[in-house]
Amino acid sequence: MDKLHQIIAETICDGLLDEGNYLPQLAAAMEKLEPLVRFVNQADHLRRETLQLISRILDIHQAARGLLALGEYFQRLRALSSLWASRPREPA
Repeated sequence: MDKLHQIIAETICDGLLDEGNYLPQLAAAMEKLEPLVRFVNQADHLRRETLQLISRILDIHQAARGLLALGEYFQRLRALSSLWASRPREPA
């Protein structure tokens, strides 16, 4: 979501939207984003429920190993995301 806000702000600041006529486009974009926001909220709820169930199913050592593996996975995912975001863009 932070990246989305950054893109919208850069688009408006760079004047890539029609002068004075960007509000309808922005409203349409925000309307399209509502399902994405609901999906992200549902995914976060599922994540919290899963973590609570893990503590009931696994013993301390298994849960710790699982959380360490999950942390490593997310660290790699963030690194990949950073590489993707900083890749050279092809000229339009």
